[in-house]
Amino acid sequence: MGFWKRVLIDTVLFIALAGLFAGTGMFYISSAWIALLASFVLAILNVLVKPILVIFSLPINVLTLGLFSIVINGAMLMLTSAFIGADLFHFSSFWSAMLIAIIMSICNTIITDHQENHY
Repeated sequence: MGFWKRVLIDTVLFIALAGLFAGTGMFYISSAWIALLASFVLAILNVLVKPILVIFSLPINVLTLGLFSIVINGAMLMLTSAFIGADLFHFSSFWSAMLIAIIMSICNTIITDHQENHY
């Protein structure tokens, strides 16, 4: 999937998940533009920082059969929040960031599989 297509899909996911968790306070985005900016920052962090984290965590990732990647994805979302600013884009806790990461991973997998089956 192309870089910009993934950024747009993540933007839509951020907006949808912020609406879904609006009453809980677990996840907050101030506007759609901030969602777009956050998805762009997340994409850049996934390219620059995530490979380093995956290499450093390879032993524990192997021992947990890949489940530690959820922790890495949660950390990437928390880093995104730190870069954007907590008043514009934030999670109530690391656990909520991991929950959002799990939901985003599932949605991205479904979207990617759906696109591959139609081309």
